[in-house]
Amino acid sequence: MMLLRQWANRILLIAVSSLLLLVSSAYAENLNPLVRLSETEVSDRLQQLPGWTIRDQQLVCTYQLGSFVEAIAFVNRLVDPAEAAEHHPDLLISYNRVTVTLTTHDAGGLTALDFALAEAIAQLHNEIPSSTPGCQPN
Repeated sequence: MMLLRQWANRILLIAVSSLLLLVSSAYAENLNPLVRLSETEVSDRLQQLPGWTIRDQQLVCTYQLGSFVEAIAFVNRLVDPAEAAEHHPDLLISYNRVTVTLTTHDAGGLTALDFALAEAIAQLHNEIPSSTPGCQPN
């Protein structure tokens, strides 16, 4: 159990580090991650997130986990990256399915921060062996 927890903590650290790197690189390139992206930018970035969809200026993905307990554990793993980015997804849990919705309310739509957090969430999900790969139809 202790080895599993250490392994999970290392993975979480990698995910948080990756997210912080994405956000900091946006700042370094003078791209404000809080500026609303154009439709073309959204379309281009969406290509990097297989299965994610856009609905009402929001990024949406539904993940299917092995059980309710695994769904809750997955949601708990999202806390650190969300806190690190100071950006929080809307989450809907329905037994073993977790729907993640991202948008930047202050910008009135999608920003680089939404896509950076979506990438970190996708990476965290991909590390769960018993989950169904990728986003599932809603």
